[in-house]
Amino acid sequence: MSIRAKLIAATGATALLLTTACVTNPETGKKEISKTAIGAALGAGAGAGLGAIIGGKRNRTEVLVGTGIGALAGAAVGAYMDKQEKELREKTAGTGIDVVRQGDEIVLNMPSKVTFDVDSALVNAQFQPTLNEVARVLSQYEKTFVDVVGHTDSTGSDAYNMTLSQRRADSVATYLSSNGVLRARIATQGLGESQPIANNDSETGRAQNRRVEIKLVPVTETATS
Repeated sequence: MSIRAKLIAATGATALLLTTACVTNPETGKKEISKTAIGAALGAGAGAGLGAIIGGKRNRTEVLVGTGIGALAGAAVGAYMDKQEKELREKTAGTGIDVVRQGDEIVLNMPSKVTFDVDSALVNAQFQPTLNEVARVLSQYEKTFVDVVGHTDSTGSDAYNMTLSQRRADSVATYLSSNGVLRARIATQGLGESQPIANNDSETGRAQNRRVEIKLVPVTETATS
């Protein structure tokens, strides 16, 4: 399936999930998208949104192996990611971060309301303890690629949003590397407003679209470009 086809399929699946999974808030009486539906939508769209490993898996594997980090193979891959997922869920419980498992890959979705102020690329001070815990887990599980991808809502120009999303991805990457995560494992990309997971017509939707995602992919012996 082509990348374009994957994006169309993922977008359609996400839209269907969000459309059919509204709940009524008992306090306001308004229709809202359930947290479970948001998590499912992330699972449907994360693969298309993040795409392949930034910079190519083969090239990055060679770099990491050159630093002394070994590769995983066979059943060890799943077991390794299972343990990492478990620790990440424990460390991020109740923080607003969604942990989504896709096969042998893990995606951490970090909405901007807990990571950044509006129009800022500086990590919020109150979020730093949580990001410290994420960095601690990632540094322990070094046999994974760490792709940090920034997203924005549709407010503002395409060019500005692309720049802001890249700055936010770089900011998270810098924070992780300064807290024990080997910089050679990390790659960043800003996608601006191009990969929404919710409707930009409402503030609730725009808030969901303003996010940074961390994609964790195991370093394997059979890596391809």
